[in-house]
Amino acid sequence: MPTEFILIAVALAVFIFFQFRSSRKRAKQAEERQATIVPGAEIMTNYGLYGTLIDLDEDTNIALIETTPGTVLKIHRQTILKAVDDETPEVEAAEASAAAPEPELNADNAIVAGEPEFGERIEPAPKKPARGSSKKAVD
Repeated sequence: MPTEFILIAVALAVFIFFQFRSSRKRAKQAEERQATIVPGAEIMTNYGLYGTLIDLDEDTNIALIETTPGTVLKIHRQTILKAVDDETPEVEAAEASAAAPEPELNADNAIVAGEPEFGERIEPAPKKPARGSSKKAVD
């Protein structure tokens, strides 16, 4: 009985230790992420909206972002997901364009050669069996 109690206590202590460590790690990551969110930074919101952070009001939790020149949106501060690194999308786009060859297009309507047009069938429809009498011979 005492050994079982010691094993349960050790397992509980290990569980608490890992929970504490992971929560500290998440708090540190959140703090680093918040340090990069300053006025003038390119940001992305939780719902995928990109823009430049103009103002951040800590008291009311309101952020003003400019999505396009002249368009300023007022959003809640907690919807800001992260500051966007400008270098990563350009590098990924360059790698993607280098890896994928340019498709050949038809000259008359700019549709990729070999692909069906809208509504065009790729294969002929399967023929339905002819309806005949379904009477079976009786023995």
